[in-house]
Amino acid sequence: MNPSSKIVVVGMSGGVDSSVAAALLKEEGYRVIGVMMNLWSESGKENANRCCTPDSMRVAKRVAAVLDIPFYTLDVREQFYNRVVSFFIEGYQQGITPNPCIQCNRYIRWGALLDFALSLGAAYLATGHYARKVLDEHGKYQLLRAKDQKKDQSYVLHLLTQADLARTLFPLGELTKEEVRQLAIKFRLPVAHRNESQDLCFLAGEDYRDFLRRHLEELPPPGPILDTQGNYLGQHGGLPFYTIGQRKGLGISTGKPTYVVSKDVARQALIVGSKEETRKSAFIVARVNWISGFPPPLPAEATVKVRYLSPLLPARIHPAENDCYQVTLAEPYSDITPGQAAVFYQGELCLGGGTIHRVLS
Repeated sequence: MNPSSKIVVVGMSGGVDSSVAAALLKEEGYRVIGVMMNLWSESGKENANRCCTPDSMRVAKRVAAVLDIPFYTLDVREQFYNRVVSFFIEGYQQGITPNPCIQCNRYIRWGALLDFALSLGAAYLATGHYARKVLDEHGKYQLLRAKDQKKDQSYVLHLLTQADLARTLFPLGELTKEEVRQLAIKFRLPVAHRNESQDLCFLAGEDYRDFLRRHLEELPPPGPILDTQGNYLGQHGGLPFYTIGQRKGLGISTGKPTYVVSKDVARQALIVGSKEETRKSAFIVARVNWISGFPPPLPAEATVKVRYLSPLLPARIHPAENDCYQVTLAEPYSDITPGQAAVFYQGELCLGGGTIHRVLS
C-alpha cells in the first residue's frame, strides 16, 4: 500500500529525535499527525519536568507548523501517575530499584498513546527511539539494535509484542545521532541543537531520594548496616535511599572502599562489602516478554544487558520455576539489581527481556 494512504501518529516531545522522525515520515509520503503527551508532574514543577514542559510543548507545536502537520496533545497525567510514578514509589518501598521508563513504554506509549493513534485512524505509531524493526522469513517482526550502537534504545523496547511492532515505526533506526541533527538542519527544524536529558522526567532533575521523602506514605525505618559476614557497622537511614553498588553516602568508615552489595528487606538491613563482593554470576528473571512470542530453544547462549548503560554480557539462559528464567553469566559482573530489566540478545537481535527478580550468587 502506498504510504500516502497511511496515517502515522508520531509521539513528539519537542526534541530533535521525534521531530526528525516526523519530518522523515512526511518526506516518505505518510500522512503524519504529531501528538505530544501531557505527563504528570509535581505541582509547581511543571517547568522542570523533562518530557512535557510548557517550553517543550511550544517547540513541538513550532515543529508541527514547520512541517505543516496536525498537532494534538493527549492528557495522560492520571494514567502516568498511577502506572509509572506509583510503580516507582512502591518499588523502592519493596526494596527494589524500579525502571519507570520501561513501565512508561508499556502502559503509556504503547498503551494510551497507541490507543489514541488508532482512534485517529492511524495505521502506525512512530517514535524517535533508536532501534530497528524488520520482518523475518517466517513473517515475524524482529527488534534489532540501532545502527548507532551508542544511542541504541532496544533495551527499553524489549517489552514490545508482535502486535505492538506491527503498528510501530522507528524512522531513526538506521541513523546516527549526528546524522539526525544534520537532518534537523536540512528540514529547518528549531530543534537541531536542542539539548537532551537522560534523567527521569518526573524527578525534574533532582535526586530521587528527595522525591521519595515527599511522596512515601511513611518514611522508611532506619536499620543496621552489616558486612557480608553479618558484622554490625552502623545504621542506615532507610533502605529506599540506597542503591546496589553505591559507595558514597553510606555514613560508615571501614578503612577501605565499601559498596552496597544487597538489601535484606526482612531484617531491614543494608549489606555492604568490597567491590569484588558486588560481582555476581547468576540471577533469576521474571515476567519475561519474548518478542517472537516464545522463548528460544533452552538452554540458550545469548548476551544480556542488566542496565540501560551496561555492556552486553555473555550469558546462558535456563528455564526456572514459575515461568521464570535463570541467567548465568560467563564472568561475574557488578551492580546486578533487583527491579531493573535484564534484556537478552543474539547478535543484533533483541530476543526480549524481563525483570531481575533475585540475585543468586
